[in-house]
Amino acid sequence: MSPTDNATEEERARIKAFFIAQRGYWRPWTDTMLQACPGFVAQYARYAGYPARTGPLSERMVELVYVALDASGSHLFEAGLNTHMKRAIEVGASQADIFDVLHLVAVQGIASACQATDILAELTRPREAAQVEKALQARIDSLGPAHALSLAAVAQIDAGYADVLLDFVEQGRPEAGLTPAERSIVQLALHACFTAFNPAAVRQIVSTGLSQGSSPAELLQAIQLGAHLAVHGSALGANAYRHLRDTGAMGQQAAQLVPFRPELP
Repeated sequence: MSPTDNATEEERARIKAFFIAQRGYWRPWTDTMLQACPGFVAQYARYAGYPARTGPLSERMVELVYVALDASGSHLFEAGLNTHMKRAIEVGASQADIFDVLHLVAVQGIASACQATDILAELTRPREAAQVEKALQARIDSLGPAHALSLAAVAQIDAGYADVLLDFVEQGRPEAGLTPAERSIVQLALHACFTAFNPAAVRQIVSTGLSQGSSPAELLQAIQLGAHLAVHGSALGANAYRHLRDTGAMGQQAAQLVPFRPELP
């Protein structure tokens, strides 16, 4: 499929049907983009749909990864979150699955705080650093690697903070929910996404995921699912263009560059 900007209405209709089949939605921004640049819509559908279409993760896990990515504090994309949460439930995700994912979304921020504390400790060599109590160290050894949490410096400088972080990791999630391997898949997607790329966390989570039995193909799919979130910037731009066009705020010559027809519902 190689549409051009001079695509006929019949070709545009085929592109729209293909997009919906690949991505499961149609929005005003996609209709605007279809009129202005049908090749973008067709090729984005192929590129964005590829990981979900060809990877080994179940539909449930794909949708839960999308829930995590759209809910992430680095993205907060409500429209996508609503779409993918609904779809996740339709393909078998439980309430516990959803809230386990949302717990991991909150835990994501802890990894960067721990890494920053490592840098602080390295550069200041704080005198107040103390020997970590055995019970706290045992909790760190048990929980830290599974969440890419570098807690050594945190525990030495502020043991109380390390304690409450671990309480949240241990007790903040539902009793049922994702398996440990599934949690690693979700965490990898969160830390690998360009909106909050964390190489140190990615390295740790990949190692943990492999030790839990996840295949390289599953881990690769988790990484790939986050890349096309960048299209939300394209959607924002297309919506802004449509607004300028429809309100007459752009010059006549610019407005004529985009063939206009009423928006589809």
